Amino acid sequence: MNTNETLNQTLNKIWLKYKFNDTDKLNFLAIISPILTHPEFRKRLDSSLYPHHDTTSLGEHILSDAAVTYKLSQNSKTNQYLAVIIAMFHDLYEIPWQNSGIVKNDFFNKHGFVHPIEGAINAATWYPEFFNQDKKSEIIIDGIIHHMFPFPVRALNGDDIELNNQIKLAELPINIRNIIISSTMRSKIRKISLCSSKFSEGKIVSKADKVVSFSKDFTIPGALACITGINKNLENALEEQNKSR
Repeated sequence: MNTNETLNQTLNKIWLKYKFNDTDKLNFLAIISPILTHPEFRKRLDSSLYPHHDTTSLGEHILSDAAVTYKLSQNSKTNQYLAVIIAMFHDLYEIPWQNSGIVKNDFFNKHGFVHPIEGAINAATWYPEFFNQDKKSEIIIDGIIHHMFPFPVRALNGDDIELNNQIKLAELPINIRNIIISSTMRSKIRKISLCSSKFSEGKIVSKADKVVSFSKDFTIPGALACITGINKNLENALEEQNKSR
């Protein structure tokens, strides 16, 4: 199956699940289409390359979050456009963490704590057109950084946080880099930041992420993999796939 077929199947499944009418579909696509065309996003639609919480593809998870965000932000004072953009960027982490064998020297540098930072860095790197105004950039970045709340995010406090895209952070424009750093330092407790987004758009994305994860993606092994890096469910699924070939 090619990428376009995978994308269409994924969107159709999501629209059915979250009861999108034709108007919803058109409005939703108008927001997300510039993001969908990027090869890095397309790559994340492949569950064999980017499984997320067991074997759901990362791309499907992101699109599900964006769809729920779209619905939750209807008929509210929240900027629906910015909320959906945050959802599309929130989990654009660099590499899959499950069963990767990557060892982090510091507990608070594990995937669960640092992947929102990687997502913000990648979003600003791959989609600079969304980060051309400081206020808009702050709303988007703060929403990405704190989407896991009440799970904390690693503070960029000058220590080595072992990012998988560290070089990209150094290459970002100074104003974007400073917004990312500042966001991770809010409500800092030693090595972590423990707070929700400052903005309603980010708060809605955080809620949507919980709705999707706990109703669809969530399993105990998948959740624990954010810290341990090991997901037995994924190993078992891959074994079954190999047996069926």
